[in-house]
Amino acid sequence: MFDVTKYRDETKGVNNVLHFNNAGASLPPDIVHNTMVQHLEREREIGGYEAKAEAAQRLDQFYPEVAKLIGAKPAEIAFIENATRAWDMAFYSLPLKAGDEIITIEAEYASNYLAYLQAAKHKGVIIKVAPNDASGQVDVAALEKLITKHTKLISITHVPSQGGLINPAAEVGKIAKAHGILYLLDACQSVGQLKIDVNEIGCDMLSATGRKFLRGPRGTGFLYVREELANRLEPVFIDLHTAEWQDGNIYELAKGAIRFENWECFFAGKLGLIEAAKYANSIGSQNIANQNAMLSDYLRKSLAKINGVHLADLGVNKSAIVTFYKDGISPELCHAKLRAQNINVSVSPSSYARLDLGSRKIDSLIRSSIHYYNTEEEIETFCKAVTEL
Repeated sequence: MFDVTKYRDETKGVNNVLHFNNAGASLPPDIVHNTMVQHLEREREIGGYEAKAEAAQRLDQFYPEVAKLIGAKPAEIAFIENATRAWDMAFYSLPLKAGDEIITIEAEYASNYLAYLQAAKHKGVIIKVAPNDASGQVDVAALEKLITKHTKLISITHVPSQGGLINPAAEVGKIAKAHGILYLLDACQSVGQLKIDVNEIGCDMLSATGRKFLRGPRGTGFLYVREELANRLEPVFIDLHTAEWQDGNIYELAKGAIRFENWECFFAGKLGLIEAAKYANSIGSQNIANQNAMLSDYLRKSLAKINGVHLADLGVNKSAIVTFYKDGISPELCHAKLRAQNINVSVSPSSYARLDLGSRKIDSLIRSSIHYYNTEEEIETFCKAVTEL
C-alpha cells in the first residue's frame, strides 16, 4: 500500500493549492522546509561560517545520500546550484574542438541546445540531431547511424520539459558504450520521478535539480560524473575548494566530482536537498515511479474524455508530465484561469523546444505535472475545472 495520506500530512502546501506543477517546482515536504529554516536561524544566531561548521557532519551526508538515489558512488557526486549549471559544468569541461560531433535529439531542451550552438560558433563543433521514431521518442537505430569517428559526445534529455515523453536512455547508453563515446544525460525532470540507476543507463555524466520531482529547495542541484572521467576532466573554472595552489605556477585538482563544485554555496539549501534525497530514498524510487505512472495514466484518460481537449504527449513510455491544449482558449489564459482557482500548472512555449514543438506547429502547451502526493480526487477536481474553462 502506498501511504498517500502520510505524505500529504507531511506536505503543508496541499492544504492551500491543487499543485500540478511538479515539473516546475514540487511542494516540499515539511522536513525540507524546516531543515532550511533551522539552519538559516543558526546563521542569524551565531554566524554563517560557524553554522556551517556546526552542521559539517550533516553536510557530509549529501554525497552518499544522493549517490544512493541514482546508484552512484559518493565520489561521483557534486553539489551544484542548479541543474543548468550542473549540465554546463559537465559540457563546457569537455575538450571539444573543431570538427568534433555532438549527437542530440529533437526533444532537446533549449538551454542545452543553446550551448551546442555556442560550441559550434566558437569551437567549430558539428551538431547532429537524431530523428524521432514513429512514437515520437528518439530513434535509437537512426542515432547509431549518425555516429562517425568524429563523434565525441551523445547528449540527450531523458524526460523533456515540454512533454510526457520518456526517452530510452538505457538503449542510448548501450550505443554510446559500444562506440566508446561520452554520454551526457539531462535528468532534470526524471530524478525524483523515476527509478534512476546510472549504471543501468550507462551515462558518463548526469545533471539534476533539487526543486522539481525530488521535492528539494530551489537554488540546488547536483552533477554526477563517472569517477574515472571526473579525474581526467579539467573543469571550466576552479577555485580553492576544487583545486590546491601548491607552489609557484603549480596547482592540483581535487579528486572525483567535487572538482566541479564551488567553495561558496547555499548551505541551508544543501541541507534541505539532503533531506529531500533521504525522503525519496525512504519511500523508494520504484514505489514513487509506480504511483506516478498510475496517477498520470488516470489524468490522461480523464483529460481525453473532455470535449475540445487534445493531449500532446509523445513516446512509448510516458512520464508524470501531461501536456495538452483546449480548443477556444490559449494555454496562457488557461493557466491564468486555473491559477485564479488555486490550481497550479505551467505553460510550455515553443521557444523551450524549437525542434520538437516547432516541427509540430505548436506555439505553446498547458503542462500539468502530478507527483506521488497528488490524488485521484485532485485529478477529478482538475478535470472539472478544465471542462468549465
